[in-house]
Amino acid sequence: MNSLREYFHTDWGAMTASDWIGTIITVVVFLLMVGLYVYVLRPKNREKLEIHRHIPVSSENKRIEIGGKR
Repeated sequence: MNSLREYFHTDWGAMTASDWIGTIITVVVFLLMVGLYVYVLRPKNREKLEIHRHIPVSSENKRIEIGGKR
């Protein structure tokens, strides 16, 4: 267990500005992806998102009805 702790040890004082920027960007992107997954996979958003599922393969430029409104 001690060798595992030594392997993952981080010397926070030795981190440069580039290291901090990379760490912060990585954490922010991770949190945004988790939030996006929660939003997309939530059952109450299913109908709203299913309406748009054909957009990548559609060649027509038409308006999409959402909830019966244009």
